[in-house]
Amino acid sequence: MLRKLRGFAAFSGLLMAFGFLALFGAIGYRVVTGWKSAPVEIAGTIQLPRGANVRSAVVSGDMIAVTLERDGLVETRFFDLASRAPRGVLGFASEP
Repeated sequence: MLRKLRGFAAFSGLLMAFGFLALFGAIGYRVVTGWKSAPVEIAGTIQLPRGANVRSAVVSGDMIAVTLERDGLVETRFFDLASRAPRGVLGFASEP
Protein backbone atom coordinates (compact mmCIF):
# COMPACT_ATOMS: atom_id res chain seq x y z
CA MET A 1 0.00 0.00 0.00
CA LEU A 2 2.79 2.41 0.92
CA ARG A 3 4.65 1.53 -2.31
CA LYS A 4 1.56 2.39 -4.40
CA LEU A 5 1.20 5.70 -2.55
CA ARG A 6 4.82 6.60 -3.24
CA GLY A 7 4.37 5.68 -6.92
CA PHE A 8 1.30 7.88 -7.24
CA ALA A 9 3.07 10.75 -5.45
CA ALA A 10 6.11 10.45 -7.74
CA PHE A 11 3.91 10.40 -10.84
CA SER A 12 1.93 13.40 -9.59
CA GLY A 13 5.13 15.34 -8.81
CA LEU A 14 6.58 14.52 -12.23
CA LEU A 15 3.39 15.62 -13.96
CA MET A 16 3.36 18.88 -11.99
CA ALA A 17 7.02 19.52 -12.89
CA PHE A 18 6.23 19.09 -16.60
CA GLY A 19 3.30 21.50 -16.19
CA PHE A 20 5.55 24.14 -14.63
CA LEU A 21 8.14 23.66 -17.37
CA ALA A 22 5.47 24.13 -20.04
CA LEU A 23 4.11 27.24 -18.31
CA PHE A 24 7.49 28.92 -17.87
CA GLY A 25 8.49 27.88 -21.38
CA ALA A 26 5.41 29.58 -22.83
CA ILE A 27 6.03 32.74 -20.80
CA GLY A 28 9.68 32.80 -21.84
CA TYR A 29 8.75 32.32 -25.49
CA ARG A 30 6.32 35.25 -25.36
CA VAL A 31 8.89 37.50 -23.69
CA VAL A 32 11.63 36.67 -26.19
CA THR A 33 9.45 37.03 -29.30
CA GLY A 34 7.98 40.25 -27.92
CA TRP A 35 11.43 41.83 -27.88
CA LYS A 36 12.04 40.96 -31.51
CA SER A 37 8.79 42.48 -32.78
CA ALA A 38 8.93 46.07 -33.98
CA PRO A 39 6.13 48.27 -35.31
CA VAL A 40 5.95 48.82 -39.03
CA GLU A 41 6.55 52.39 -40.12
CA ILE A 42 3.62 53.87 -42.01
CA ALA A 43 4.09 56.94 -44.17
CA GLY A 44 2.02 58.46 -46.95
CA THR A 45 -0.96 60.64 -47.73
CA ILE A 46 -4.63 59.73 -47.98
CA GLN A 47 -6.90 62.02 -49.98
CA LEU A 48 -10.07 62.98 -48.09
CA PRO A 49 -13.01 65.13 -49.24
CA ARG A 50 -12.71 68.89 -48.83
CA GLY A 51 -14.08 70.11 -45.50
CA ALA A 52 -13.87 66.72 -43.77
CA ASN A 53 -12.77 66.68 -40.12
CA VAL A 54 -10.96 63.52 -39.07
CA ARG A 55 -12.29 62.07 -35.80
CA SER A 56 -10.03 59.01 -35.63
CA ALA A 57 -7.76 56.78 -37.69
CA VAL A 58 -7.04 53.12 -36.90
CA VAL A 59 -4.68 50.64 -38.56
CA SER A 60 -5.79 47.02 -38.39
CA GLY A 61 -4.12 44.29 -40.41
CA ASP A 62 -3.84 45.54 -43.99
CA MET A 63 -6.56 48.21 -43.65
CA ILE A 64 -6.70 51.81 -42.44
CA ALA A 65 -10.06 52.99 -41.07
CA VAL A 66 -10.56 56.77 -40.97
CA THR A 67 -13.66 58.11 -39.23
CA LEU A 68 -14.53 61.60 -40.38
CA GLU A 69 -17.28 64.18 -40.11
CA ARG A 70 -18.42 66.06 -43.19
CA ASP A 71 -21.43 68.35 -43.47
CA GLY A 72 -22.79 67.06 -40.16
CA LEU A 73 -22.61 63.40 -41.22
CA VAL A 74 -20.22 60.85 -39.73
CA GLU A 75 -18.72 58.15 -41.93
CA THR A 76 -15.81 55.72 -41.84
CA ARG A 77 -13.68 55.26 -44.93
CA PHE A 78 -11.47 52.23 -45.40
CA PHE A 79 -8.16 52.28 -47.27
CA ASP A 80 -5.61 49.64 -48.28
CA LEU A 81 -2.49 49.94 -46.11
CA ALA A 82 0.01 49.29 -48.90
CA SER A 83 -1.45 51.35 -51.76
CA ARG A 84 -3.67 53.81 -49.83
CA ALA A 85 -6.43 52.99 -52.35
CA PRO A 86 -10.04 53.39 -51.13
CA ARG A 87 -11.69 50.09 -50.16
CA GLY A 88 -15.11 51.23 -48.95
CA VAL A 89 -17.28 53.69 -47.04
CA LEU A 90 -19.50 53.04 -44.03
CA GLY A 91 -22.04 55.76 -43.23
CA PHE A 92 -23.81 56.34 -39.93
CA ALA A 93 -27.34 57.67 -39.41
CA SER A 94 -29.72 58.15 -36.51
CA GLU A 95 -32.81 56.00 -36.11
CA PRO A 96 -36.00 57.75 -37.19
